[in-house]
Amino acid sequence: MENCAIVHEFLDYLKFEKHFSEHTAKCYNADLVQYCNFLTSQNHQQSDKSQDWSSQSQAGPATQTETKLEQLIIVATTENLRSYMVVLNDKQYSKSTTARKLATLRSFYKFLVKRSYITSNPVTAVRTPKQEKKLPKFLEYEDVKRLLETPPADNWLGARDRAIMETLYSTGIRVSELSGLNIEDVDFLGEVIHVRGKGKKERIAPIGSSALQTIQSYMEFRNKRAQNNSNFDSKVLFVNKHGKRLSTRSVRRKMDKYLKMAGLDPEISPHTLRHSFATHMLNGGADLRSVQELLGHQSLSTTQVYTHLTTNKLKEVYDKSHPADDRPIEQADQSGDSPW
Repeated sequence: MENCAIVHEFLDYLKFEKHFSEHTAKCYNADLVQYCNFLTSQNHQQSDKSQDWSSQSQAGPATQTETKLEQLIIVATTENLRSYMVVLNDKQYSKSTTARKLATLRSFYKFLVKRSYITSNPVTAVRTPKQEKKLPKFLEYEDVKRLLETPPADNWLGARDRAIMETLYSTGIRVSELSGLNIEDVDFLGEVIHVRGKGKKERIAPIGSSALQTIQSYMEFRNKRAQNNSNFDSKVLFVNKHGKRLSTRSVRRKMDKYLKMAGLDPEISPHTLRHSFATHMLNGGADLRSVQELLGHQSLSTTQVYTHLTTNKLKEVYDKSHPADDRPIEQADQSGDSPW
């Protein structure tokens, strides 16, 4: 993609005004590169057709020339966007990926309207592909317990990994939020941690005494090791063996190892502990608004997915306690099996 000023202006807006993470900004950039390549390719095809027509009609050289990318973006219509959706469909992208790419363009063109580059958003009339409803995976209490007890507690790396997984489950924070924790973010007396979430929004998350104990145990190991290593970052909570901040990828690798050791589903991720936290909170009687705040969700609709999990769980419990031959009269009547 050629150097396009308005694209770079948008990416700067995401990073410096909206405070999006570097990873999220890269995803937006990749989506825009793909879209811009589509516009450029489409413009080339139209230019070629114009030149062919001009040659056949012997009317001299074609008057239509290739348009600069910035102008292509500005003059793009709803039909251009729909054509792009067709291309994505032909490439067999999943509905969720297509929806994400469309959301990127929706935000991009909304920004262009805001900055007066265009007067209306051409993406508004493009319908988002209907998503397949996928309920997030979560672990049962027994499986969580087995996973958390897997790391050895008698060495500093094992103590660290146990503290990491305990913290993820006890607070429901994201892996990126855990990676960004500093020592001063843990309030042992108040039993809370200070979390910097998406868009650099800060919140306070309660943390259980068990998780605090594992952090305290890890800190004792960590401090002893730091005394003999000047490279240890004194402010970071969870560090790697070199004393530097632990990456989200490293957290995933550590968890993969313990899932295998515990004999649990290898498809489980650190994010599954967040899902498990939310599901168990709702099963325990917490209201949806409280869970929304604990998870740091901007929209309640994002949190509502967990109500499906808890509802399904309640149905399972109900079915076990009410066999088919022992259903209440009202339920039997609704199914057409009248008792009369």
